[in-house]
Amino acid sequence: MTIRIIARLVSVLAFSLLFSQPFPVSAQPVFTLSGTAAVSESAQAATPQAAQATTSPDEEGALVLAEPDFRVVNLPSTLRLPLHGSNFQLTHRFNGNLMNGTFSENASNLFGLDQGAVVGFEYRFGLLRHVQAAVYRTAVDKTFQFYGKYDPVRQNESTWLSLSALVSVEGIDNFQEAYSPALGVVVSRTVGSWLAMYATPIWVHNTAAILDVDRDTTFVGVGARVRISSTVYVVGEVAPRAGGYSPGEAAYGFGIEKRAGGHMFQLNFNNGQGTTFAQIARGGFPDTLFLGFNLARKFF
Repeated sequence: MTIRIIARLVSVLAFSLLFSQPFPVSAQPVFTLSGTAAVSESAQAATPQAAQATTSPDEEGALVLAEPDFRVVNLPSTLRLPLHGSNFQLTHRFNGNLMNGTFSENASNLFGLDQGAVVGFEYRFGLLRHVQAAVYRTAVDKTFQFYGKYDPVRQNESTWLSLSALVSVEGIDNFQEAYSPALGVVVSRTVGSWLAMYATPIWVHNTAAILDVDRDTTFVGVGARVRISSTVYVVGEVAPRAGGYSPGEAAYGFGIEKRAGGHMFQLNFNNGQGTTFAQIARGGFPDTLFLGFNLARKFF
């Protein structure tokens, strides 16, 4: 192992340890694939009220088994954030292109871990009921993104869909130039506790700023999350452009993820390293595939 590999593994371990003990442990229900909850006898003895816990999607902060995170891969979900709740997320996209070289050559670089990475940090907070605000910083062009999300409609027995409204602005060079505002919505539909499907039309202004040309892009992201066991999911998304500036190929990503209490770890593959709305609008690259991960921790 090289020093760089060791440093990256240590950083991942440090974040895992940081997220693993922010709160005292309480009794946690164990969910079956059907969504029913069971609490161990020892947990019931320690906290009898835990057996009465519910996970209705209408409850603020309740676990929604089909929608456990605020992102699919890069696209937003319709998950609500309770009032004054928060969420921290780390995005990591390694620089090694897995489409280049042989399997053994990629393996010698630990499939990109030894070739540097693009790292992003996001913190979101529940400002008001059904209103969340987030700030995100990614190393791609030193981009800061500030955005808000309003979740007025939640799927229930009388409503077939969930709906969220998005507003965003981002700028490169630590939010000093090339500003790109965006507007969009996220529409989702869950099936039981095992499937969530998403459609995400987003309009982004100034997507050709690098060319010093005033252009817009509209893309319609489509994604899904499938729960394949009690805490394991597979995810996928693609964001074809519906109009405007559209270089490269439509951005896409797919992966597998594991939920552990308030933690979410996703191992993913993408045809680009963009994670903001403007970066997704610019698309991915042909003949590329980057290994990456998302690591998230809820604080509610």
